Amino acid sequence: MLRAGVIGVGYLGRLHAQKLASFDDVALVGVCDADRERGKAIAEEFGTSYHEDSRTLLREVDAVSIAVPTTAHFRVAREAMRAGVHVLLEKPIAATVREGRALVREAAARRLVFQVGHLERFNPAVLSAASVLGEPRFIECHRLGPFGERGTDVDVVLDLMIHDIDLILSFVRSPVARISAVGVPVISPYVDIANARLTFANGCVANVTASRVSALKQRKVRIFQDDAYVSMDFVENTIQIFRRTFPGGPEGQPEITGELLETEKVDALRDEIRSFVDCSGTGAQPLVSGSDGLAALELAFRIIRKMRRR
Repeated sequence: MLRAGVIGVGYLGRLHAQKLASFDDVALVGVCDADRERGKAIAEEFGTSYHEDSRTLLREVDAVSIAVPTTAHFRVAREAMRAGVHVLLEKPIAATVREGRALVREAAARRLVFQVGHLERFNPAVLSAASVLGEPRFIECHRLGPFGERGTDVDVVLDLMIHDIDLILSFVRSPVARISAVGVPVISPYVDIANARLTFANGCVANVTASRVSALKQRKVRIFQDDAYVSMDFVENTIQIFRRTFPGGPEGQPEITGELLETEKVDALRDEIRSFVDCSGTGAQPLVSGSDGLAALELAFRIIRKMRRR
């Protein structure tokens, strides 16, 4: 039985507690939150204990989910690792690249499971696309939504675009050679809408747009390669796959065949946390490791620096 806890039980942290409490092989030992009233309410909801101090919780658990504000990621995650506890840390991995690198080193030195919460990796459409994609040549991403309070303590690049940055890096195994980026604040003091054009050393180009000041929610990724085109819609839970085939042999005329798949609606957060629980029990490498989270953060900050220069 894995003993688990949650630090930070706001909107997302409450969901983490809910998923952990639903597993038969997990004991949700406790939750911790700076807001005493909220923490106690969540603890009561899931039949566990409330800890005002995270250090008392860490003495009782094997693994912990951390869903505190980004600026506190480093302090809370390092504290957990130094207590010998496996960590699932919400994205982005940290507020700075230096902090992210330090967390990766800490986890490696202590041989701890360190997973970063890039949820889209557990999306059925992404898993289906991975089986089709070989060498993408062009990628276009749109992640748009209305303004809300959550995540607005950082640029939209770290709030929303970083999801697609992580996906792109998982599809394109090549260094980023050039970056062009622009972004503007609209409502918050930080950049609320941003666009980046990434050119990889192998020739692949990715055009990425993120906005938290749009009227409608949109989550789309389109990927083109020599023999296929894949379009994923994370709002509609669909994936379109078009393939180039040669029915008459290599010398014949090519044909384009396509199919529209409605992916099964799954609880991606539950799958993500289930994977973390399994890795914590076996010591296996998580699907989204600390190193993956760090790579996404490093590229995000390269994009932010380009925006600021403009």
